[in-house]
This record gives sequence, structure tokens and C-alpha cells, in this order.
Amino acid sequence: MATFFKNKVVKNVGTVPVEIFSVPSASKCTGIGLSIANLLDGNTRVSITIRDDTSVTGYYVKDVMIAPNASLRAINGGEKLIMPGDNILYVQADQDDAVDVIFSFVEIV
Repeated sequence: MATFFKNKVVKNVGTVPVEIFSVPSASKCTGIGLSIANLLDGNTRVSITIRDDTSVTGYYVKDVMIAPNASLRAINGGEKLIMPGDNILYVQADQDDAVDVIFSFVEIV
């Protein structure tokens, strides 16, 4: 099995859920870092959801407030998010162009 360490950067996430990462069918992914930075001068709220291979979507984080010019570390400090093939990670904010997202992960193929 090959192991690849990667980052995915998504800019200006807003009120529509944005696909941050989709795990390929033949792969597995372990999320080792997820940082969401507030780009606004005021508070914003973000939600993180995961859709599994049966199309069931659940909240990983729901409506967490991020202060102006601050960031949320949703995965850090040794925590891991295990995502098998065909899982999708989404981020959504409560305002347009509110946050940048950086997802660090290990992909196993």
C-alpha cells in the first residue's frame, strides 16, 4: 500500500456547502489536520459535515463561532478523522466568502 501526505486548500467558503475532499473509491483517508480561518471583520459560524458511502450526511462540527481574524482547529493535537472510500468532507459558513480551509491528510491507496 502506498501512503501519501497531502494538503487541500479551499479559499472563500461561504453559505453553500463546499466539498473539501472526496475520498476515491479505492482509497482510505486519515485527516490529521483541519484548520478554518475567518476572513471577516466580524464573527462567523461554520459547520463541517461528512457524507458516507451510503449518502448519509452527519455533522462533525455544527455552527461553531470563529472570532474575527481567528481560526478553528477542528482536527489537531493527535486527533484523527478516519474516512473510507467514497466519503466526502464539506464545510459551510453562515456568510459569503467567510473562511479559508486547509485540510491535511494521509491518503492510503
